[in-house]
Amino acid sequence: MTVRSRFAPSPTGYLHIGGARTALYAWAYARRHGGQFILRIEDTDVERSTPEAVQAIVDGMQWLGLQHDEGPFFQMQRMPRYKEVIAQMLDAGTAYRCYTTPAELDALRDAQRARGEKPRYDGRWRPEDGKTLPAVPEGINPVIRFRNPIGGAVAWEDGVKGRIEIANAELDDLIIARGDGTPTYNFCVCVDDWDMKITHVIRGDDHVNNTPRQINILKALGAEVPVYAHLSMILGDDGQKLSKRHGAVSVMDYPAKGYLRDAVLNYLARLGWSHGDDEVFSMEQFCQWFDLDHITPSAAQFNTEKLNWLNHEYIKKTEPAELATLVAPHLATLAIDASSGPPLARVTELLRERTPTLVEMAEAARYFYLRPALNAELLKLHLVDPAKHALYELVNAFASTNWTKADISAAIKAAVAKHALKMPQLMMPLRVMVTGQTQTPAIDAIMDVLGREETLARIKSGLAS
Repeated sequence: MTVRSRFAPSPTGYLHIGGARTALYAWAYARRHGGQFILRIEDTDVERSTPEAVQAIVDGMQWLGLQHDEGPFFQMQRMPRYKEVIAQMLDAGTAYRCYTTPAELDALRDAQRARGEKPRYDGRWRPEDGKTLPAVPEGINPVIRFRNPIGGAVAWEDGVKGRIEIANAELDDLIIARGDGTPTYNFCVCVDDWDMKITHVIRGDDHVNNTPRQINILKALGAEVPVYAHLSMILGDDGQKLSKRHGAVSVMDYPAKGYLRDAVLNYLARLGWSHGDDEVFSMEQFCQWFDLDHITPSAAQFNTEKLNWLNHEYIKKTEPAELATLVAPHLATLAIDASSGPPLARVTELLRERTPTLVEMAEAARYFYLRPALNAELLKLHLVDPAKHALYELVNAFASTNWTKADISAAIKAAVAKHALKMPQLMMPLRVMVTGQTQTPAIDAIMDVLGREETLARIKSGLAS
């Protein structure tokens, strides 16, 4: 059997984190087994589906690098096929026309609730041996209902949740086509999975209730029933269902916030699945390891601190030149011209140990390209008389010092020793004058990257203030 998995989002909004994890798992399962991964856009909700949402899904999948082997297929382009199958089901007696009006259905449900019963269609138009159906009313376009089995149960071995069994008595006869002929979601999904030979359906557990209906429809069509694996929901940091209030829930929020693609993929992979104690791994490793057995059936909790830690691990091992390419757009967003200072790759090499996101790296790089305003309060606090004399001499020494980190450091140490200072007495005013901050990477490394001319200009400006 060739494994064929699919990701089938509805284009009613952005690609959210839960959907991205579903897509990742379905993609990885196909890759693990040398199969195909299909992208299908379930756009039958015409009122809510938009071209912008379709593009948001495609953009999100492209940024994640989850390349599909077939598709994208659009359900609205498959309407003739759905109607063909409905006609076949009507002929076979596995579906029937129902002329019950909305008002009649409302009255039926009200009566059932009054009796303490579960509201459900009562099968009044369902054909049975020896049953006389009502006269067909004029002027009513019938819906088409699936003739669900009455007795027994529908059961499946869920790839995540284990065995699930639902009595057929709990399922009424589902509408598979509306009065205007438009097929409904649960029916379209079955025909699509059948036609596309889907072997494994990996999706969110909000679809568990749809599964018994879909299994019954597939069996009525004589189709193979795929393996179903339902993923539990993702909770936010606060233990509540992940939503917009938790911040970045759209996949495309993450590149905007300075996260690396591989870090986001790595984090999503671990959000409900594990491989021993492995925390940091490549997508190649993930595809080799991924299986359904190690997906937890309990809800996963999104942890922003953990994502930041993981992103930082990826930043630290990314080559400076690549980091420069990645951080450049974030500098541009801050209106910082990276051509106005030292090579960006040297800056990223210096900052990558300290900044967990590209946005923070861009912010931290600001003083390399924009001379900071002098902070009078910080200068007053750190630029005291014992240090001033040493700094004046140090400026003269820097004029002829070989401009490397090692030689800059040696010159600073010599000035500290000559004037009997403690190292912070000289380092702190230097840091404030050169960067405008008190917390930075090593000041000798900053000065080396910044260059002699700009460094001396900033120190002299500080001494003159």
